[in-house]
Amino acid sequence: MTSKLETVKSNIQAAAENSGRKKQDITLVAVSKTKPEEEIIPILDQGHRIFGENKVQEASMKWPELRTHYHDVELHLIGPLQSNKVRQAIQTFDVIETIDRPKLARAIARISQEEKISCQCYIQINVGQEEQKAGIDPHEADSFISLCRDELELSILGLMCIPPVGQEPKPYFSILKEIADRNGLEKLSMGMSSDYEDAIQSGATSVRVGTAIFGARSYP
Repeated sequence: MTSKLETVKSNIQAAAENSGRKKQDITLVAVSKTKPEEEIIPILDQGHRIFGENKVQEASMKWPELRTHYHDVELHLIGPLQSNKVRQAIQTFDVIETIDRPKLARAIARISQEEKISCQCYIQINVGQEEQKAGIDPHEADSFISLCRDELELSILGLMCIPPVGQEPKPYFSILKEIADRNGLEKLSMGMSSDYEDAIQSGATSVRVGTAIFGARSYP
């Protein structure tokens, strides 16, 4: 029987080929937030190694033990990061995808130096300009990218976004790609379980898929 992971990977390949791209160009981040170890291990045993978590505390509790058995895991923080959790985040995650304000960027730069850890980062753009959502306003993106990359010398891999719920996502994916292109950034983290195929057609280099792999989440 085809697993959910295999189905997602097959869909990624089809979307890439339909866009004239290769499946190797797309990274799948399996979003394991709220999922216990016993549900993550079967995905690890299928050979997948790139995972996303929303909360620093949750990830720091469940992943150290898993990593003793699966040494080549790459862990992405895809949820909001509080400034007082930066040190723990840098110690736990390989990639932080949600840099969204100068105070946070400065804290990451300072603590990365203190910890002697080269932190790989994405900048989160609030493509829908939603008041309740994290991310840099698109009109402020260029100057913020310059601050992070040039002044703070952070390792900025690319941009990340979450389009408004219930709206056609492609125009918002296009906004992210336009910002990335004019700033010379190649990586685009966009697309989730409901729209990752659209995101790939719009230029995504990584997609963050949880429900389509693990099933519906149960929140405490």
